[in-house]
Amino acid sequence: MTIHKYPIEWSKGNFSIKIFCSIPNIATGILISTGKTFFVVDPGDGILRDLNKEIGTEKILAISDLFITHGHHDHVGGVWSLLTYMRVMHKKSPLKIHYPEGCVEIESIYNAFLKVYSNTLPYKINLEKISGTKKLSAKKIIINPFPVIHKEYLHDRINTRQVPALGYKFNYEGIKICYGGDTAYCDTLVKMAKNSDLAIIEAGHDDDTPDDMHMTMSEAKSIGKSAKNYFLVHVPE
Repeated sequence: MTIHKYPIEWSKGNFSIKIFCSIPNIATGILISTGKTFFVVDPGDGILRDLNKEIGTEKILAISDLFITHGHHDHVGGVWSLLTYMRVMHKKSPLKIHYPEGCVEIESIYNAFLKVYSNTLPYKINLEKISGTKKLSAKKIIINPFPVIHKEYLHDRINTRQVPALGYKFNYEGIKICYGGDTAYCDTLVKMAKNSDLAIIEAGHDDDTPDDMHMTMSEAKSIGKSAKNYFLVHVPE
């Protein structure tokens, strides 16, 4: 199944996900919940507005973990506003930010935020750098990070470089949600998406010519169909 109109919602049992948006070069924002547990994945621009409308202040302050796939602005543009809102509204519980090793954007945001607010911060922020594929556990959810292949253009708009990038597979009471983030076609995503209850696959290439930055629609569908359900996201508008 493919759905491109946002927001996108899916749930099974007590495990739910809401994709507020996933628009290339603009913003991404994803909320994962088990009812009492709240994770945010790729908090791009507008995430605070969307969370406020969806779950309200009390539950925003209960968010325990952020999961970052990579450091591009459309995936981390809302981190500062979210951290600041939690400060202003007196969050007390710690917040973990999980991110791929080498993602300097998250480390820079964190360092700048502490430079401004360290003396007036009511909650603790823990950076959790991910350098491998070791399973994580948070709030009874098992998380499998996995490497994906994502590149960006250099200033000449011709040459590219690979950026630190991850996908995540979330497992709660046997229900599995796989989110690939931004990636070219890669074996790790193929493996992780297979037999998932839901696979969220980007199809960010706007024609049928494969490249090493994003997947075409046909590539994304071929992976998505290996899961029980799938959504195609990050499709150019």
